[in-house]
Amino acid sequence: MSDTAINQATQNGKRVVVSRIANPDYVEGRRNFFKYRDLGVTSGSNGELRAQITEGSAGMIRPTGWHYHVCDGQFVYMIQGWVELEFADGKNIRIGEGDSIFIPGGIPHNEIATSENIKLIEVSIPADMGTEVCEPPSEV
Repeated sequence: MSDTAINQATQNGKRVVVSRIANPDYVEGRRNFFKYRDLGVTSGSNGELRAQITEGSAGMIRPTGWHYHVCDGQFVYMIQGWVELEFADGKNIRIGEGDSIFIPGGIPHNEIATSENIKLIEVSIPADMGTEVCEPPSEV
């Protein structure tokens, strides 16, 4: 059996996929100061879902800038450290170890800071989540 995938066909073209820490699949991501580990869910779900682990050891070098994601939703669960996000209502939300957040697609936000060492799981529906830059809301 492969360390990264079990090629068993299931319904609707989906298959069982196993991601092993001993053989991580690092992929390019949205931010060049983070590492992104693909968990194989995109290939297993036939593109319906994406799951990855994001890691950083130096923290964010600058805020991401205002943007929104073209998707049905994005779910983040913090394993280590914290991330602070700013939303259009002017409120900041910091999620730390053990916390999670769900952001529906199309909601403008700005990641403004992270702890030095972060590790999080991010899931998006669909797998191919677009990112669009947008203007800061007038209230901010």
